[in-house]
Amino acid sequence: MCSNFKTPQLRNRNMNEEIRNLEPKAIWNNFADLNAVPRPSKKEERVIAFMKEFGETLGLETIVDHIGNVIIRKPATPGMEDRQKVVLQSHLDMVHQKNNDTQFDFDTQGIEMYVDGDWVRAKGTTLGADNGLGVATIMSVLESKDMEHPEIEALFTIDEETGMTGAMELKGGLLQGDILLNLDTEEDDEIGVGCAGGVDITATGTFRNVEVPENSSAFKINLKGLQGGHSGMDIIKGLGNANKLMNRVLNAVSDIAEVSELQGGSLRNAIPRESNAVVTVSSSEVTNFQSEIKSISDQIAEEYKTLEPQLSITTESVQLPGSVMHSEDKRRFIKAMYAAHNGVYRMSPAIEDLVETSNNIAKVTVQDGKIKIECLTRSSVESSKTDLSNTLASVFELAGYDVSFSGAYPGWAPNMESPILKVLDELYQELNGEKAHVAACHAGLECGILGQNYPNMDMISFGPTIKGAHSPDERASISSTQKFWTFVQEILKNIPKK
Repeated sequence: MCSNFKTPQLRNRNMNEEIRNLEPKAIWNNFADLNAVPRPSKKEERVIAFMKEFGETLGLETIVDHIGNVIIRKPATPGMEDRQKVVLQSHLDMVHQKNNDTQFDFDTQGIEMYVDGDWVRAKGTTLGADNGLGVATIMSVLESKDMEHPEIEALFTIDEETGMTGAMELKGGLLQGDILLNLDTEEDDEIGVGCAGGVDITATGTFRNVEVPENSSAFKINLKGLQGGHSGMDIIKGLGNANKLMNRVLNAVSDIAEVSELQGGSLRNAIPRESNAVVTVSSSEVTNFQSEIKSISDQIAEEYKTLEPQLSITTESVQLPGSVMHSEDKRRFIKAMYAAHNGVYRMSPAIEDLVETSNNIAKVTVQDGKIKIECLTRSSVESSKTDLSNTLASVFELAGYDVSFSGAYPGWAPNMESPILKVLDELYQELNGEKAHVAACHAGLECGILGQNYPNMDMISFGPTIKGAHSPDERASISSTQKFWTFVQEILKNIPKK
């Protein structure tokens, strides 16, 4: 069932031939085709065109809505016309992260993949399995010739990773399905019945530039080697946040070092892995500076030795900058960063081991007299999300910064009486000899947003095992994808009658 759809840019199959030979070939061939198309969030024009041509080439009704979501409809197979209509849904965009030493242009290059045991990985970049494997699976259903299924509406949304724009802009009445199967869960033994909502919190301020003191030396502090990961699903692990750790370093040397600029993190929904700061030090204090850096670095390394064994904090001499931050503005910035909550804020009292509310201090920029601190706050409880948002806003406003809220989206409340949940729960146990883990997740699935305009649609989420999403360590399990594909086919065979 390999895809017959190829655009000219996809005809060279050699690079990912190893991937294409994996089972199930239908999914891995479609995934290889998809990964040859650059598809960063908010720049999905090429992948929208790719998916539109895919549907039209199959002779299926294909719609691109006003925002760029792609809907492809496929009739039921013979004998399945009396079943409820199913929406298969995944998002087209992917998180773009790479290692600092990886030369790669996400805007022009396709993802370079390789097999590592049971895992498919990318060479120094994110893999795009989130949510590319879901997209490839739906493509495989659409092109299948021998699979039993009810009437299918394939919904491919855009910009899930940086704003849920496609889901938010999808108009009511456009979809006709009774059941929505979201293929964006990342553990193959999990059936998702709920998710967290979120809001972006951005603090902005200014600082006074002053002249670099005489007889100064300049250093760049490099903090790198952290695991990073998904700012929702991985927040419970207590991984290092590069922005918070760099702040500890700057605080340790604040009496002898002046800050010129700082850049930490890159994406709102990824735990920051790296941070770099340029500081100046009186030439007479260089030895003391290096000693303090070593001392705080050793402390942090000891704290994180089991979680972050690759953590590295180093310094290098650089050219003197043109100016540095006024010492009082530096003090205010460091204290605000110290006080701002990062990580788990509250665990759910209703669902065991579920993070209810958290914050990720995702990106920090100090440059040219301007400060910008970007956070993503998540919660499955709206009032708790508001509470943490107000806590963060209070910290930043007390520091004299302006605070704005944007990109808010709702959570998805669990429905343990869902009819489609019963179908998946029973089928999973029948296929695997054990019960699935039915749970809500601390991530922003699109189900909650889609449910606003489609309140009567029965929704569920599941998917193959993917580790390290939103980081260059992202990897997809080959055996899990085989298991997932079998599950998908059995679900579609067993959709209830209308």
